[in-house]
Amino acid sequence: MEFPGSDQRRTIAATLLRIESVIVFALGAFLIIKGLTSDVQSLSALIGVIVFSFLGGVGLWAAAHGFATGKNYGRAPAVLANLIALGVAYFQIGAHLWVLAIPLSLLALATLLLSLSIIPS
Repeated sequence: MEFPGSDQRRTIAATLLRIESVIVFALGAFLIIKGLTSDVQSLSALIGVIVFSFLGGVGLWAAAHGFATGKNYGRAPAVLANLIALGVAYFQIGAHLWVLAIPLSLLALATLLLSLSIIPS
């Protein structure tokens, strides 16, 4: 099996980052719906989490755009976001949430390794 070239890795990384972005946007939308349909104890905390989920989604989308266009500005945010995602997956494993932890770990690890393997020119 041949290791994909830099252009292919950039395309794959951009696709994975877009998938992560959509997931983060979906989590923000879920929190909005959950906040509207349940008793909220701390509205300011909920609003903060929703705002940061949408900012994170925009950041991941921007990082994906950087990879897709051959720029290097998306590399550091992609690495940081996926290291955070691996930390989240670790805590999910500790809580025995295997259904969430395994896919998150695989997605974050694949994106992290691809992001690190693309050497800036």
